[in-house]
Amino acid sequence: MTEQFPLGQLAQAAPAQLVQWMAEVQPLVGLGHLPQYVPELAQVNPETLALAVQPAQAKLIGLGDVSCRFSLMSLMKPFLLLFVLEEQGADIVFDRVGMLPSDQSFHSLKQLAADRGHPRNPMLNSGALSLVELLPGRNGTERCRVFCQWLQQKSGIALTVDQTMLASVRELPNDTNRALAQMLKNAGSISSMAKALDTYNQICCLAVTVSALAQLGLLLAVRQDCIQRRSQRIVNALMLTSGVYEVSGEWALRMGLPIKSGVSGGILAIVPGEGTIALYSPAIDDAGNSVAGACLLEKIIQNFDLSLF
Repeated sequence: MTEQFPLGQLAQAAPAQLVQWMAEVQPLVGLGHLPQYVPELAQVNPETLALAVQPAQAKLIGLGDVSCRFSLMSLMKPFLLLFVLEEQGADIVFDRVGMLPSDQSFHSLKQLAADRGHPRNPMLNSGALSLVELLPGRNGTERCRVFCQWLQQKSGIALTVDQTMLASVRELPNDTNRALAQMLKNAGSISSMAKALDTYNQICCLAVTVSALAQLGLLLAVRQDCIQRRSQRIVNALMLTSGVYEVSGEWALRMGLPIKSGVSGGILAIVPGEGTIALYSPAIDDAGNSVAGACLLEKIIQNFDLSLF
């Protein structure tokens, strides 16, 4: 078996190779589509490409449009899961959500109906809507503030809500998410649809750069005095099996790392024990994953043998 190439060496010794691979995937940048159900997401520049590699024991390397800020969207789900695991414990979390992968889309009503209102896993919209009920606070704004304060305390990264994006999310209420919330309320998983949806929308609109996302990911990648190892293992396992929804099995074979994507075009890959890789390119495929970002990530993982398998 080929010895695994340390992520720190990648960052220190191979920036030229990374630049070359970014050039190779450039024809894919802009391919795919921009989400139309959030007007602000539909207006971003589809030609953007950014990469950040954050080793545990070396300086971050950033390439491309690293100053571009984007909303986390579903990339917030691993950190939401981490928060509730740390604050409430695994028993309470998995009383509310399951831990099985789904072959349905991230907002599948069919999946939630088949599971009788019990979300299949925390990486689905239904799972996150159920888990926001465990955030303390009287309303969505307070819950989001507590979540951001916790993340800043643990990671040093300050997050704020992109108010323009949030207004855009609220402009065209997501009927599918509302239907999911109604099913969850009927099942007793949430007490208030309005409060759950507002909390979910606000934390989805937390804005980051790829560098900030890569640094946040260290909470999951390396041992932390402030985070339990069991919580890290649970989140990473669910990212591997469910982080990119119905194509998670395919990505596990192709890439072999815990990965989470968001419809804003961001991708976060965890290299356990070594660090993180974060990418941003907003044009996405039908499963909601960045087209150019996925290609670039696969090149990095395969060429540097970063897969866990």
